[in-house]
Amino acid sequence: MASPTISVVIPVFNEEPNLLTLWERLRQSLSPFEAEGWEVIMVDDGSKDQSLSILKSIAQHDEHLVVIEFNRNYGQHAAIMQGFQSVASSSQYVITLDADLQNPPEDIPLLITELKKGYEVVGGVRRTRAQNDSFLRRWPSKLVNYVTRKTTGVALSDYGCMLRGYTKSVVEAMLSCDEKSTFIPVLANTFAKSITEVDVGHAPRLHGDSKYGLLALIRLQFDLTTGFSTFPLQMLSGIGIFISIGSLGLGGYLLIMRFLGYPDNTNGVFTLFALLFLILGILFLGLGILGEYIGRIYSQVRVRPRSIVKHIHRKIN
Repeated sequence: MASPTISVVIPVFNEEPNLLTLWERLRQSLSPFEAEGWEVIMVDDGSKDQSLSILKSIAQHDEHLVVIEFNRNYGQHAAIMQGFQSVASSSQYVITLDADLQNPPEDIPLLITELKKGYEVVGGVRRTRAQNDSFLRRWPSKLVNYVTRKTTGVALSDYGCMLRGYTKSVVEAMLSCDEKSTFIPVLANTFAKSITEVDVGHAPRLHGDSKYGLLALIRLQFDLTTGFSTFPLQMLSGIGIFISIGSLGLGGYLLIMRFLGYPDNTNGVFTLFALLFLILGILFLGLGILGEYIGRIYSQVRVRPRSIVKHIHRKIN
């Protein structure tokens, strides 16, 4: 096999029914690049089914596949970062893809074509998602996309699509970051000068369940917001200034009315309680956001690895 210039990194977690089909479609999609050399790095993220056994069996007979086995589950982005660390030194283009076959491997050449034009990051956009995903799957993702664009300042159409392409320089820049919790599409765009997007297919999931439910999307949004932006802190400062000004204005108004001799007929106990609970709510919100940032700092200073590799499986020539 020629030294790879194209590497495909795929995180795998309980995808047993999809792996054989995925591998066949990957081979067919990447066969036109045989002269350039290609490899696929699949990272088993602590699967509890037979995913690892299937991957090891394929790797024993096909030198194009490298299987990285984690000792436990660390999450999708930790798996991808480990895959980035393991790409061949000769690789110039790195593609990421999910193992669930919702994004077709046949679209990988589209991304490679754009990378060869000189783009540093190529993002996939799932234009046909409305035809295959339910309302409850699409709209939380749309909300995450919208909030992320506003808070991070990175304008991408589809943050949830993992079919993406990166040049070697961008991957090396991401690996130089020592962040323990990160979101790769946003992180990559902070280092890339030239970015483009291409339309890619999106199929319904045939086997298994999505790993991103509503709670996972909420956790992801917290990670995105606090990991790449200080906007929440700035927002809280703005709210604090607004409340302070409002309180001073109300106090001044009441003081003037007293000096002018107007009778105080207001027994606004409930109004005061409502204002008090509003302010308390804002304070607790602020404490929660501050706690999120402090928790990130705590995770960072512990200097723990993102993941631990138990074994690397590949064909021995």
